[in-house]
Amino acid sequence: QVQLVESGGGLVQAGGSLRLSCAASGGSFGRSAIGWFRQAPGKEREFVATISATGSLTFYADSVKGRFTISRDNAKNTCYLQMNNLKPEDTAIYYCATNQVAIRDSSHYDYWGQGTQVTVSS
Repeated sequence: QVQLVESGGGLVQAGGSLRLSCAASGGSFGRSAIGWFRQAPGKEREFVATISATGSLTFYADSVKGRFTISRDNAKNTCYLQMNNLKPEDTAIYYCATNQVAIRDSSHYDYWGQGTQVTVSS
């Protein structure tokens, strides 16, 4: 049973930065792709970024490309999402999840964290 715990969310002004962390335990983190997703109030969950097990492949939503960077440290069983130049429309609960491959479709991800709130003020 894989457990994922997100952290690093908070309140930040537009243009600011945050780094989210996703700490994993209980599974084969180094053999799993990690995806970040977000859900804003009243909206459907949407894909943000994903990284392959080795870190060699990354994919981003167009809305965050060039501003967000996904990375991972398999020695620490942790995945990161560096978010720069944040915008009010980035406000959402951010979730990390595991899958065998790095894809955008959230329905294929099996284990999920509880989420961390990111709020960007204008």
